[in-house]
Amino acid sequence: MADWLLVMLYDCRSVADRDRGIAAAIEAVKNGELVVIPTDTVYGIGADAFTPHAVTALLNAKGRDRHHPPPVLVGSRRTLDGLVFMLPSAARDLADAFWPGALTIVVEHSPSLQWDIGETNGSVAVRMPLHPVALEVLGETGPMAVSSANKTGQPPAVTAEEARQQLGYAVRAYLEAGPCPDPVPSTIVDLTGEVPQVLRRGAIPIEKLRDVVPDIEDVA
Repeated sequence: MADWLLVMLYDCRSVADRDRGIAAAIEAVKNGELVVIPTDTVYGIGADAFTPHAVTALLNAKGRDRHHPPPVLVGSRRTLDGLVFMLPSAARDLADAFWPGALTIVVEHSPSLQWDIGETNGSVAVRMPLHPVALEVLGETGPMAVSSANKTGQPPAVTAEEARQQLGYAVRAYLEAGPCPDPVPSTIVDLTGEVPQVLRRGAIPIEKLRDVVPDIEDVA
């Protein structure tokens, strides 16, 4: 195994390595560098959402352009209120019901936000993941632009090691927490129109969503 494969990866299943890894990831994000973190779906490659060159580096690492802006992960439900000008009641109800968890909601972001995450047309996809390592990092970094930790067209990584094999030196710190227990992508609901719409079927079935917001349409 090449020497570089022995560096940059922290095994968060070890208490000491977890502390070092989380500290390294927080420092990297604040310095505008990329990290790979575990989530409750698949591993994600992340950057500070408010550092444009870091978001550009994320898109470049994945092989995407600005027309595919990454979702934003947050570490608390309250953070969502700071990203939007006015949160629709359906978005509030869904977040209260399914966050932290595998639900991504698309909402109109506040026009005053000082960020550039790509061609968003004024909207942003936001999620609060149900994973202690991710939440600890996000609690210190604030909102992060995070996409699945893989090259575009390749399978999503279900371990940090798989992510490192694809992304290599593009990432400053990899946080390993073992295989994802349920590597099903999050369900995506668009709440920017008059009627909520499921854009992607995922871990949360539409029947459960309709228990909270009955008029959701399935256009996936």
